[in-house]
Amino acid sequence: MRRFPCGKYGKQTLEFHPAPFRAPLRAFAALVFPWRGEKVLICDIEDRGWCVPSGRVEPDECSLEAAIREAKEESGADLKDIHYIGCYRVTQREEVRWVDIYAANVVGLTDLDPQFESMGRKFVTLEELPDIYHLWNPLTESLFKHSKCVLERHGAAKDCGG
Repeated sequence: MRRFPCGKYGKQTLEFHPAPFRAPLRAFAALVFPWRGEKVLICDIEDRGWCVPSGRVEPDECSLEAAIREAKEESGADLKDIHYIGCYRVTQREEVRWVDIYAANVVGLTDLDPQFESMGRKFVTLEELPDIYHLWNPLTESLFKHSKCVLERHGAAKDCGG
């Protein structure tokens, strides 16, 4: 199984566990890598910057529903071919939380709703991300590549070595 580097987000440590691993506890948040061809859709979120759609899982929804909702709210994206690719184990001191991670294809865009926190959206290539993504590190880079590879593997039966 492919190994992924650990990452940091503030004082939190992020460890990625690829599918088919499932978190032992309900995810508190979900995020999605929304692709259209060779470009990924990112959003400009106030107090965070450019990032993929993400957010908390509401009490009445599962993490997949949260990922779809957040993609719509933050980027206006309609998704298809949504695949669970794994989860983050987020630790800070003694606290452990889980974030489910998905990859999907974008099939349409609607206008951004001004009531939500997104200030903009754009499709970018992997080469453009290091200069603009809010948290660029080896873990983030590997997850962008892994998410694209998962979609390619499911769509075109490619071997991505992951």
